[in-house]
Amino acid sequence: MRPEAHDGEPGKSGRGRWRLPRGHRWFLAVLALGAALRALAMLGYRPALWFPDSYTYIVTVFKPRPDLVRPAGYSMFLKLLEPLHAFGAVTAAQHLLGLATGVLVYRAALRVAPGAPRWVATLATVPVLLDAYQIELEHLLVSDTLFMFLVVSAVVLCTTRRTATIAAIGLLLAAATLTRTVGQPLIVVLAAWFVLRGWLRPPGSPRRRPGPGPVRLLKPAGVLLAAALVPIIAYGAWFYATYQRVGLVGANGVFLYARTMSFADCARMDPPPDLKVLCDPRPPERRPPSQEYIWAKDAPLVLLPGITFSKENDDLAARFAMLAITTQPLDYAVSVLEELSRSFTWDRPIYPDAEIYGYYQFPVTRPEPPGRYPAQVGAEYAKLYEQGAIGTEIVEPFAGWLRAYQSMVRLPGPVLLGILLVPPVAAIARRRAGTRLAAGPAWLVPWSVAVVLLITPAAAAEFDYRYVLPAVPLACLAAAQSIRPDQLRPSGGDPRVKQFGDDIPPNVQL
Repeated sequence: MRPEAHDGEPGKSGRGRWRLPRGHRWFLAVLALGAALRALAMLGYRPALWFPDSYTYIVTVFKPRPDLVRPAGYSMFLKLLEPLHAFGAVTAAQHLLGLATGVLVYRAALRVAPGAPRWVATLATVPVLLDAYQIELEHLLVSDTLFMFLVVSAVVLCTTRRTATIAAIGLLLAAATLTRTVGQPLIVVLAAWFVLRGWLRPPGSPRRRPGPGPVRLLKPAGVLLAAALVPIIAYGAWFYATYQRVGLVGANGVFLYARTMSFADCARMDPPPDLKVLCDPRPPERRPPSQEYIWAKDAPLVLLPGITFSKENDDLAARFAMLAITTQPLDYAVSVLEELSRSFTWDRPIYPDAEIYGYYQFPVTRPEPPGRYPAQVGAEYAKLYEQGAIGTEIVEPFAGWLRAYQSMVRLPGPVLLGILLVPPVAAIARRRAGTRLAAGPAWLVPWSVAVVLLITPAAAAEFDYRYVLPAVPLACLAAAQSIRPDQLRPSGGDPRVKQFGDDIPPNVQL
């Protein structure tokens, strides 16, 4: 097959193909640097870095049953790699997923409008490929890197009109949801996108063209929902068979209760007697971070009979949380905005506490073994997984180089905020200029998903630095797609530009 033209030159059999990488040299340079930094992490911190959640995931590998707090998707990922008996293989796989995410962002940014400046697409990949905290997150045994890759994969496929690909999007979203439950609202977001895309009239089409019928309009969203819900319902059935409870986890009420304790005032709420046991008499400004109401030994919920995440305790916590939100809706809104604003601070203050904050830094000294009993149990299973001793060996000078890099290279919060503002500001500017978009709001999907990923933890649980990172590549992709000058054309212009997600062969191949 004859290769596509490159940089305005006609393709010439093998010569065109050999020239192709030169057009992507800046991206390939960034990708190579990202790979080198990840290799440095593998050399400096062997074989992996541990987080308190890591041990729970490993227990589920050996005791396959739904966990009350976290879905089992990441444990399934660990199970696939178990035959290698090496946590180093897990971190290597996660680093490859991080690199693959950068490639997906670059590819998607170019594909919307062939021939656009490649430096814009390259710049969109820099945070996911070079941010030191992103690399550190990939080296942690936690679910966030896998979740990020699954969500970005689903988003970049949203240009399709093919039924099979739409079904694949649903399966990716199901896998993301079963990796982190924050993926649930994304299913609604992407289903709504396919409905919107079918309803909007592409530019240049006849003004009186009849719109699609209801079946044709809703079919893509229906396919996506069916593909997403089948695995989720199957997991929910497994969860019900295990605990006789409906859901994917048994901690939603507990986390929402902890979230509301940043503002809940029992004097205003006047809760019934069974809920008063969950009150904290201290004023909100003197209370600890929300997570302490879940894990601290003296927390009101923890002091109740039974385990913290029993059905009775979770239902009680959910009732308290809903009473707090409905009684103090403005306080709840302000509290959510305060948590969300932590994503956009210039510096990186310690939050929610020094222990959790420390897990996101490349350590100077070898981390101590886990202290809590559940983590100790998980550590024993981890030894079975590794078939040997576990821990983190810090090897200099590689580790020191990474620590120095982390002290200098990260995406500041205000820059992330600016990236998020680029698409709507660009759209407003075009509207005021009277210019119509040729391909519709191509940036809308990644932008909406990024916003949902930032807001949901702040509204339902608590801000955490690692919850921000999966939203970053999507925000950058949205910005890259929104500022591309070749997305603007009069009707009848370049037919290569995508029309509301037409699935066309890309002009640029990697």
